[in-house]
Amino acid sequence: MGGAQTPPCVRGPHSAADEAWQATARQSQSSVCSKIMELLGQNEIDHHQRQVAILSQDSFYRVLTPEQKAKALKGQFNFDHPDAFDNDLIIATLWDIKEGKTVHIPVYDFVTHSRKEETVTVYPADVVLFEGILMFYAQDIRDLFQMKLFVDTDADTRLSRRVLRDMSERGRDLESILAQYITFVKPAFEEFCLPTKKYADVIIPRGADNFVAINLIVQHIQDILNGGLTKRLNGWFNSYGMTKKQANMDSSSRPH
Repeated sequence: MGGAQTPPCVRGPHSAADEAWQATARQSQSSVCSKIMELLGQNEIDHHQRQVAILSQDSFYRVLTPEQKAKALKGQFNFDHPDAFDNDLIIATLWDIKEGKTVHIPVYDFVTHSRKEETVTVYPADVVLFEGILMFYAQDIRDLFQMKLFVDTDADTRLSRRVLRDMSERGRDLESILAQYITFVKPAFEEFCLPTKKYADVIIPRGADNFVAINLIVQHIQDILNGGLTKRLNGWFNSYGMTKKQANMDSSSRPH
């Protein structure tokens, strides 16, 4: 979602069966996407039957060279730089989803800094939520989305969440986390992520705590699912999008 977090995306068709639209968000995006899935009741449904699916840009980190991996193991590789992601694979995956195909998503191991052998299968869905820190950065990816969401979260909140995640899920110590944050994460956010906020169609302040904004998005997705506006094999709806019309849900919000 954006502003102080990362951007999520939502894709799905409207009017014509072969038309589609999407949206994107950033860091707090994971929380927002999870809340959307929960409110839609999709997290209780078998993956084969889900009408809404989630993808994350974090699954698409590039395969590192031995030299890059050595740097990563020392906390000296910048995973928040646009070049860290396999954009070609992202684009190919998005087009396969658009065409209603089943896709196989890489699984990235953040401890060993490598792709695992197994993949995650994502079946055709009416709505696809695509979350990622730099989903708005590359124009060829950004242009695939007809609706883009930027989740705006306080900087202190972002840092505290990162510390808790990296310590519990990635086995990192506090000193290395803070060093990486100061050296790579914060500068990359200011240089690459924050400027893409201007591309957002919808800005969601306070992330998953913004119940009003999330409920509006959930209601919009429900209207699409219930109204038969999408067909599994013909359209898509990428994580956090509503209509192609720009709407800022927080006209009074200030950047962090």
